[in-house]
Amino acid sequence: MKITVFGATGGTGRLLVRQACEAGHQVTAVVRDVSRLTGAHPLLTVVQTDVTDPDALGPAVKGADAVICTLGPRGVRAPTTVRTDAVASIIRAMRAEGVHRLVVVTAAGIVTDGDGPLTRLLLKPILRRVLRYSYDDMRRTENVVRASGLRWTIVRPGRLTDGPWTGRYRRAVDRNVRGGLSISRADLADCLLRCAVDGGPLEAALAVAR
Repeated sequence: MKITVFGATGGTGRLLVRQACEAGHQVTAVVRDVSRLTGAHPLLTVVQTDVTDPDALGPAVKGADAVICTLGPRGVRAPTTVRTDAVASIIRAMRAEGVHRLVVVTAAGIVTDGDGPLTRLLLKPILRRVLRYSYDDMRRTENVVRASGLRWTIVRPGRLTDGPWTGRYRRAVDRNVRGGLSISRADLADCLLRCAVDGGPLEAALAVAR
């Protein structure tokens, strides 16, 4: 299938691009800086463009079977609208090109449904103070996605690590994975690809963690 990846130079995005190409999918990687994307592949097309300009994004999403967004700000302790602005532009471009399948990454930290008492009452309040602006941006992003009218899936991973791919992780729909505090970026990439290829869950938030 044809997959467009936004945030392709990030920690998760690079792994997602590699896994998708190795699985035989045609991948369009949308980047701000081509020099940050290493590794060529016959099935990979790289597009450098302004992700906040929906008109510029049209060629990148045209003909895609699925669009996956792993974008996020480089800093997490200052006010930001990076995710919200980018996803809004991506959605407008997808509508214009008649592309319907969207997978977007946020984080398990922005909700507490499914969490145990220790996580809900101790860990999450601390994270919400430290990552306040990033979490606010994620919540706004989720609202934009939910109102998009597209066939969407929001993926909420736990804390991301640089651990290896295992293919073994737990999933929970519209609630967090109980006791699941982390997941490797490689396994998150695996989950994102599965969501795009398998087509679900639709109109739902999927938590993923070990």
